[in-house]
Amino acid sequence: MKEKQIAIIGAGISGLLACKHTLEKGFNPIVFEAGDCIGGVWSRTVESTKLQCPKDHFQFSDFPWPNSVSEMFPDYNQVMDYLQSYALHFNIFPQIKFYSKVISIDYLSSADEKMCRWSTWGGTGEAFSPNGKWNVVVEDAMHPMDPYKVYQVDFVILCIGLFSGLPNIPEIPTSKGAAGFKGLVLHSMDYAAMDKIEAAKLVEGKRVTVVGSRKSALDIATQIAKTNGARHPCTLVFRTAYWPGTEMLVRFIFRFLTRFSELMIHKPDEGLVICFVALVLSPLRRIFSKLVECYLKWIYPLKKYEMVPDHTFLSQIYSCMFTILPESFYDRVNDRSLVLKKSASLCFCENGFILENESDPLETDIVILGTGYKGDEKLSNIFSSTHCRKCIRGSQAPFYRGCIHPRIPQLAIVGYLESPATIFAFEMRSKWIAHFLDGKFKLPTIQKMEENVKKWEKHGRRYGGDNYRRECAGVLLPIHCNDEISMDIGANPKRKKCFFPDFFSPYHPFDYAGL
Repeated sequence: MKEKQIAIIGAGISGLLACKHTLEKGFNPIVFEAGDCIGGVWSRTVESTKLQCPKDHFQFSDFPWPNSVSEMFPDYNQVMDYLQSYALHFNIFPQIKFYSKVISIDYLSSADEKMCRWSTWGGTGEAFSPNGKWNVVVEDAMHPMDPYKVYQVDFVILCIGLFSGLPNIPEIPTSKGAAGFKGLVLHSMDYAAMDKIEAAKLVEGKRVTVVGSRKSALDIATQIAKTNGARHPCTLVFRTAYWPGTEMLVRFIFRFLTRFSELMIHKPDEGLVICFVALVLSPLRRIFSKLVECYLKWIYPLKKYEMVPDHTFLSQIYSCMFTILPESFYDRVNDRSLVLKKSASLCFCENGFILENESDPLETDIVILGTGYKGDEKLSNIFSSTHCRKCIRGSQAPFYRGCIHPRIPQLAIVGYLESPATIFAFEMRSKWIAHFLDGKFKLPTIQKMEENVKKWEKHGRRYGGDNYRRECAGVLLPIHCNDEISMDIGANPKRKKCFFPDFFSPYHPFDYAGL
């Protein structure tokens, strides 16, 4: 084993990948996991949750799904079994310290006064620097009163995810907040973490209101409506409508994620020829968006229930905000076990909510907030240093190749870059980091990395519009991004043998096996 010590924080999908690929390079990483199992957000979700992309895109490049999983969109239990099998197959469990909650990380440098003047990452452009190490402060989650343990490591890989840990609670004036509400208020994170039988008993026979219109809110509302029926209907309160998706539509979209389709999208560093081709082909992109919108309005009663979005279908896709609608969602709406209410404002009262344009309060016993997470804040809070916290919060696309901050040395982040095919996106970056740790290449100068980051952020805003939140290159230009990673590590980006398959067929994780 190589002498340099690597700490991986989190044993979700990105943590498992980071561990597996650093092990392959001869390192002996320590994986700190606050919980008692692997899987990250998949270990704490409602049972009805299914994949949002076809399984052939949501798989490890060197570990295919078992033949027993015939569904194209496996469910929660099948995904967890798959992750467990992967960790067992590659002997990852011995590297994991469960019940080890990382409280903070702090960079210790012998050249603090020089850091701001570095022109290269860490002063050398290499993964390991003689100038500094990280202190990782760890709490024993089983014995939180015990003194913290401090581990000193040479490199940190943060894999704490975006969709857990720190819930996003809507800002409501104190006079109209939940303090005066007699019922129970909880976040979808807490509801999903409950035992399945306990969660069913909590909502059984109760008037439940779910707030939100994204994946977790839709899944929870549909499940509760199925449990309680029309006698005790569940109410879904939402402010913004999003284009819903079907499994068939998602399969169609993934089938056409090819090099040819990427010609319709401008690249951040494109030349005149590529720019001209994208300009000529761009009408095809807009036509496709309109056709999909018409199709969705035809198969779903979006107008009837005020669920027609104000934005285009493609701007939503480019911002990684596409969700497959639960199969029975509108069945529950039609049988009145699920009630939809759109409201721009939300105010609590003693017995429930006061919604916009409604004189009577919406009476409810339980409120479940499916309002997302503060991923950026969660990520920045783990750093002790104010400098590092500002680096994370200072931009919505701060990472070079989706995982390296130009101003934070000896650290990489996997799992921040959003993508519907998370295993595919995270594995490519884990491979890239493993090669970097192994000394196969150096990083460009800090200035060049920051220029690259700004180009990608501008590119994301161009296509995502008002929906843009952070970099989502895994949807926009997945093959182009993987080409960059392949070239960095000295591999051939053309992974198929013939021109026509390479240009007109989609790329899958297995195309990058052995990279």
